[in-house]
Amino acid sequence: MSRIRAIFLVLLIAVPARALAETMNFEDAAAMLGASCGKDIDENCRGVNLDPVRMKDCMARNRDSMTPKCQEDYLRAFNAILQRVKARAAVAKMCERETAKLCGAQKEDGKLIPCLLIATSGVSARCNQAISAAGYR
Repeated sequence: MSRIRAIFLVLLIAVPARALAETMNFEDAAAMLGASCGKDIDENCRGVNLDPVRMKDCMARNRDSMTPKCQEDYLRAFNAILQRVKARAAVAKMCERETAKLCGAQKEDGKLIPCLLIATSGVSARCNQAISAAGYR
């Protein structure tokens, strides 16, 4: 059972991210799923590829046989993950002006967020909000 939880946690953390609302981080969402649904996943979704989409589909198909706590938490966790994914994708668009102005020479995606995080001025409130919603701060 712990092996499935560990694999599921790694997959959830590896999901690329995007949205601008308060979001739950990947670790918290995976921990909630592991605590609430670990046994249900073992019993009902054995052999399912542990990517988030397939796992969510399996859990939805088997909702009737899951514990009430798992039924309550799994949608909340997957929705929180989706919000975080959307938030991370939105950062590039919300911070276009700042990245051009402050990080112009660093066009590689891996260097833009660190550049924006160390900038002491010139980052708009909108960009800062996007960075925070994406979980980079």
